[in-house]
Amino acid sequence: MSPVASPVIVVIEDDPAIRLFLRKGLGAHGFKVFEAELGRQGIVEASIRKPDLIILDLGLPDMEGVAVIKAIREWSAMPIIILSARSAEQHKIEALDAGADDYLTKPFGLGELLARIRVEMRHSVSSPEQDQSGIFMTGAMKVDLLKRQVVVGDRDVHLTPIQYRLLSVLIKNAGKVLTHQYILKEVWGPSYRDNSHYLRIYMSQLRQKLETDPTQPQYLLTESGVGYRLKV
Repeated sequence: MSPVASPVIVVIEDDPAIRLFLRKGLGAHGFKVFEAELGRQGIVEASIRKPDLIILDLGLPDMEGVAVIKAIREWSAMPIIILSARSAEQHKIEALDAGADDYLTKPFGLGELLARIRVEMRHSVSSPEQDQSGIFMTGAMKVDLLKRQVVVGDRDVHLTPIQYRLLSVLIKNAGKVLTHQYILKEVWGPSYRDNSHYLRIYMSQLRQKLETDPTQPQYLLTESGVGYRLKV
């Protein structure tokens, strides 16, 4: 099978030693890591990179980590794991209530962090048609959401990162009608909500790669005037 791009993680952490440890440790396990040492910089990185997951410290020089969570939650449900020296229960509650998905206190082991990452990534790609191994199937299309591999019939399909991101948003909402604005926000970010031509171009590309007859799609259906739906 032809793998798509490595899963992306944005690390928002002001301690350079921890950033180095995470960059090397996560990189050795197949993740592509982008870093930010300030909260505002991290929000920008999250918007640009559209990561599969964020690792966030609460004690940042320019703003509280909880404020970072709230800012990201205004436009994205991407998994956020807190990695902080603050071990008090109240700090954990505040972070989780703000929208964080998990909380790991320093010092920490790479093995435990990787296990937490795997759990959150499984949760983030879950759908009714997906089994516990992260496999989504509909018709002749099979997508391994953890390995990022796509097969149609007996044919391996290579997708660009944006094409894969678009497909994964549809899979996570399989069977539901998604508006143009929702898809644009999830795939490209909040500043692209009015750029419907982006979506038309990439949907056409995706149909060319996945559909037997792109003019009569079996999977990627158009809901006239509203958006798109992945048929299950």
